[in-house]
Amino acid sequence: MAERAMRPFWIHQLAEYLIGIALVAQGLQEKDPTVPAAAGILVLLNAAIARGPLGAFKWVGRRMHRWFDLVVMITILVAALQPWVTVPPGGRLIMLVMLVPLGFLWFYTDWAERPGRRQRRVDQASIKSEDVGRSAGRMAGNAFKTIKKKTE
Repeated sequence: MAERAMRPFWIHQLAEYLIGIALVAQGLQEKDPTVPAAAGILVLLNAAIARGPLGAFKWVGRRMHRWFDLVVMITILVAALQPWVTVPPGGRLIMLVMLVPLGFLWFYTDWAERPGRRQRRVDQASIKSEDVGRSAGRMAGNAFKTIKKKTE
């Protein structure tokens, strides 16, 4: 079986923003917009608090965001299927439909944390200070051996 293609986290965040906006917009077109709009706001808030390129507040890391995504999806599913609060049929349908792209996003996202700027610079450096020191030590040792041989 082939490995699944992992999408960058910024695509995940952008798609969450778009899904949240779609849920809010659809909810506002309904007679009773409370539940679909609240679901959209929940998705928007979840995308905004994640520590990623498009995060507004960057409060939680990507691993925690991964679990928050599951909680948000379960909450939307429960809100769409619950019988206690009146939700228009269009609102129920859009909430259930939006779970599909949220699920795909969750499954195909690369959740790896990005290293800090300092670590990325060290990793990208072509010549490291340790290598320079090691080379200088070897050159000094070779020069000492050569001088010692000639003086013997």
